[in-house]
Amino acid sequence: MRNIMPLAYLQEGQHGRVGFLTASGAMRRRLQDIGLIEGTRVECLQKSPSGDPVAYQVRGAVIALRHDDAKNIWLKEVN
Repeated sequence: MRNIMPLAYLQEGQHGRVGFLTASGAMRRRLQDIGLIEGTRVECLQKSPSGDPVAYQVRGAVIALRHDDAKNIWLKEVN
């Protein structure tokens, strides 16, 4: 178990809880609107063949995020 890491480096089947966001402006707002706020559980479901985007489960919904956007979401309690 790691203490903190960006969402972009989560492997398929791993999960963690959002610690904080480093995104700003409109992107930060979009991430918060889809439920990526402190304490939210996020699981990596599947990576595309090229590795970008990646499907994550967030609050019962499946979302796809690009690597560059996922780097701005920092996780704690990664398993």
